[in-house]
Amino acid sequence: MVRSSLVTRYYASDPQELRLSVSAVVWRVPGAHELLLMQRSDNGHWGLPGGYVEPGESVVEATAREVEEETGYRVEVGRLVGVYSDPARQVVEYPNGDRVQAVNLCFEAVAGEAGEPTTPEETLATGFFALDALPEPFVPVHEIRLADVADGDPVVRVR
Repeated sequence: MVRSSLVTRYYASDPQELRLSVSAVVWRVPGAHELLLMQRSDNGHWGLPGGYVEPGESVVEATAREVEEETGYRVEVGRLVGVYSDPARQVVEYPNGDRVQAVNLCFEAVAGEAGEPTTPEETLATGFFALDALPEPFVPVHEIRLADVADGDPVVRVR
């Protein structure tokens, strides 16, 4: 159950900090139209697995680590979908009041071996969903990333 005092808010303003984050559009199999989503424990929204890059880590390593931590799936990280930094879309206010502008690198990936999430406190549920049948509520800042993947254009987006 999501507690209202512990809710992450999207489209915040006045960022206090800038951080590098990663996310992944994880396909069940290459060329499939089912992607892996997670339901966040802090606000109940469904969205792409991802998180912040840690010091000493590459963005590919961070992407694979975050997906495995949050969903239990090991993945093969593929092409870069886009770079998302627009402060009108990328400032998130966390339950502790921190407002972070996240510069996000979103990658495509393919699901491999399934295991157990290692950060179960972050994830209420996981599942594969058709791109045209996403669960609600959905993380609004992830919608543009999925639109960029869905259009089929392999050009890396910078937004």
